[in-house]
Amino acid sequence: MTDNESIAETIAETSSGARKLAVKRLLPFAVLIAALIVTFSLDLHQYLSFDSLKENRETILEWRSSNAVLAALLFVLVYAAAIAISLPGAIWLTIASGFLFGTLQGGLLVVFAATLGATIIFLAARYAFADFFHAKVSGLLKQVEEGFRKDAVSYLLFLRFVPVFPFWLVNLVPAVLGVSLPAYVIATFFGIIPGTMVFASLGNGIGHLIDQGRTPDLGIIFDLQVLGPLLALALLSLIPVAYKHRSAFGIGKNKAGG
Repeated sequence: MTDNESIAETIAETSSGARKLAVKRLLPFAVLIAALIVTFSLDLHQYLSFDSLKENRETILEWRSSNAVLAALLFVLVYAAAIAISLPGAIWLTIASGFLFGTLQGGLLVVFAATLGATIIFLAARYAFADFFHAKVSGLLKQVEEGFRKDAVSYLLFLRFVPVFPFWLVNLVPAVLGVSLPAYVIATFFGIIPGTMVFASLGNGIGHLIDQGRTPDLGIIFDLQVLGPLLALALLSLIPVAYKHRSAFGIGKNKAGG
């Protein structure tokens, strides 16, 4: 075998290995996408609605009363799966948590399940795309990546507290920006508590709304009395970032350096 043939064979083997690795990296994320497609194909997403909750109200409550522990476990698994595949309408599951388990217990179940589901898609996306993203970014985008990673908890808390950012998007972006898993999990867990409790509380009183023939107002999250505190929490979460930049630019130090 000539040197040229040996080099060509090495390049071919390397290329083949790279393709296999790429497929392997995409597999977990592809499984989540496939699960989302199957869910829509079977019309399972239609059960995430007020009408579905209303029609099956008595059956659901009776089953939950007879199977309290199993109901809680099943709810966590279903909710985590819905978040992992980024299924639209998961907000109705949050409302259902309050309806089934009460504001506090239901809200805590949602926080745990949503964090679990968000972590699954975070890991899948990071495994699939992070290296590719790091190899492509440069310049200003690279600086944004480094800044986000250094203050990940503060930025993620801000994004979680403010209800205008799509949950699925905030799950994916940190995955390609190099955010560590502990920072992501901590910020997700604590950042979704306020909004979750709002909708769980709404669900806790949904039986009364059903009896009156009314539909719950999902826009309650944008009511000033609700949105105001959430925005305040979001701004508080950025204080460490502001302080760090203040220190970096020497703001607040006297001329003597004291």
